[in-house]
Parts: sequence; C-alpha cells; structure tokens
Amino acid sequence: MNWTAEPTTTAAVINASPLIFLSRAGQLELLQVLSCQLVVPKHVVEEIARRGPSDPTVRQLTKTAWLHQVESPPIPPNLLLWNLGPGESAVLAYALKHQGTTAILDDLAARRCAEALGIPRRGTLGIVLLAKQQGQIPKARPLLDSLRRSGMYLSNRVLNEVLALVGE
Repeated sequence: MNWTAEPTTTAAVINASPLIFLSRAGQLELLQVLSCQLVVPKHVVEEIARRGPSDPTVRQLTKTAWLHQVESPPIPPNLLLWNLGPGESAVLAYALKHQGTTAILDDLAARRCAEALGIPRRGTLGIVLLAKQQGQIPKARPLLDSLRRSGMYLSNRVLNEVLALVGE
C-alpha cells in the first residue's frame, strides 16, 4: 500500500464519507492540513443533508465557511461506466474538470476509478496520517480508534501499517 504524506497543493474535492467520519469524531478541522481550497459538490451536500438536521455532519457542513459548496459538474461518459454513486461521481467529475485537484474519498471502487483516470486521491486515513506527520495531532491511534467506532472500516493490518509509519 502506498501511503503519502504530501499535502495537496491546489484544491481538494471531498466526498461524503470523509466528512461524515471526521465530523462524528469531532475532527472535521483536520481537513485543513491539506492547505488548499476544499470543495464539496452539490450531490455530496444533498447526500449529507438526507441524514437530517440533527446529524453532526449536516450541522458542520452548514457552519464551516472553509468548505466551499459548488454545483456538481456533468458526469463524463468514461466516468459513468464505473457505476459509482452520485457523490463519488460528482467528486471525480470535478477533479477531472479541474486538473490538479485531489479527490478525497474512501470508497474503494471510487479510489480505483480515480487511479485509472489519473486523479490524485486521498482518504480519511491519509488525512489522519498527514495531520500526525505535520504535528496537528499528538497521536494517530486515538483518532483512528474513534473513526472505527463511528463506523469507518479499517482492518487491523492497515491500522498497524499506518501506525508504524508514524512511529506508534
């Protein structure tokens, strides 16, 4: 597995799962370690809004000024062939349209699609790794444990690999 700690340089477009997991863990601000413009397509906003007004992600999304909500771009035919969900498709379509934009998503099929299309990508785990390496969090394990408790799937093997990378 290739884990990179390089920050995103231009912009990042974010799917629902990283927003949901980081909000549940009370760590949405960790997205700012990317040091770039953070974009949320309308399809992702709509997916999150369906969770209801009491959901922590819905509340965070409406009050977090550094998350820029944008219209979802049209989905190109080569992306439609992947049969991804509307949020994943909107994230990848935005990244295709805006070269140099990193797609922030956790879905394995979407990550494989991004790789096939040459789109830079990072997941929630990569955000935590970057935050630890930049000194934004003192330890990664408590946050990763919290993310797992909130529903993020992370195998013990991957958890141990990542922790070893950051000296934990």
